[in-house]
Amino acid sequence: MDDSILHLIVFGVISWTTLFLFTRKLFPNRSFDFCNRLVSTIHAILAVTLSLISVQDWNCPLYPLASRSSHKQMRALAVTVGYLIYDFVCCLFDKQVKVDNLIHHLVSVVGLGAGLAYEWCGSEMVAALCVTEISSPFLHMREILKELGYKDTDFNLAADVLFAVIFSCARMIGGPYLTYVTLSANNPILIKAMALGLQLVSAFWFYKIARMIMHKFSKRNKPKIVHSNR
Repeated sequence: MDDSILHLIVFGVISWTTLFLFTRKLFPNRSFDFCNRLVSTIHAILAVTLSLISVQDWNCPLYPLASRSSHKQMRALAVTVGYLIYDFVCCLFDKQVKVDNLIHHLVSVVGLGAGLAYEWCGSEMVAALCVTEISSPFLHMREILKELGYKDTDFNLAADVLFAVIFSCARMIGGPYLTYVTLSANNPILIKAMALGLQLVSAFWFYKIARMIMHKFSKRNKPKIVHSNR
């Protein structure tokens, strides 16, 4: 791994932490989670942008497969590794520590770190980054809206549906194809394992999201009982 990439990761950890502290200062009456989600939203937008910028050929966005990573691809991955390290530590200070979230962060850091260490399969890695992060702003928007007082409103339902649709398209259409080409190409076994693991996790989350949306609509369509004062 090039020293400049390592420096970028360190700079990223410091920058994301600074941004979080600034957000806490800017919104002192908002929760820890609210401020962290604002930072996460900014990261998701930046990660998707850097991923798209790093595409070498828009006629075949996933190619070249199993090849040496470009500097733009390495930079995109490094920014996200820095964020994941920040967010992992940040999660430890939250009121409710979610073990599954910590494991997800650790696995992601190992996977992206492996890609940076190998300096290989950059096309597959940034594609995975784009697929996983493209729905994240809408995920965080759902929770942010709840804290702003829009829970159980049409606005919040729209955010739920938008998140579910984008997640489903990215993870359950783009994801399986990306997993297939990653497993088929001559990639390191660790990268293949990470690709398969990511798709399995995505399928599990898809199931939970589908249940959540069904519950939302069933609750919304349930007739309200009006109690008489007689």
